[in-house]
Amino acid sequence: MGQTIFMSRFLVQWLSSEKQGRSVVPLQFWYLSLCGGAVLAIYAIQRQDPVFISGQCLGLIVYVRNLQLIRAERLRNQQQTIAETSAPDGATETPS
Repeated sequence: MGQTIFMSRFLVQWLSSEKQGRSVVPLQFWYLSLCGGAVLAIYAIQRQDPVFISGQCLGLIVYVRNLQLIRAERLRNQQQTIAETSAPDGATETPS
């Protein structure tokens, strides 16, 4: 099951890239990576395979970090949009 979830991320990435006509990595790719990697890490722990465990756990760190970076970028973009729409004609407020 974990391998199926993990593999499906490539299908999602491929279809998204085809749709946009350029190489993209959609948000769903990282969530599928995280879910599939977590299931595989649980399986690796159950098998008590240290190489398999370390490989999956290191991957989980990368997936979580990418999701954090995406969230931070979205928040910055939101704040920038709010700042641009609140200032008339691109003017900035100066303190009195």
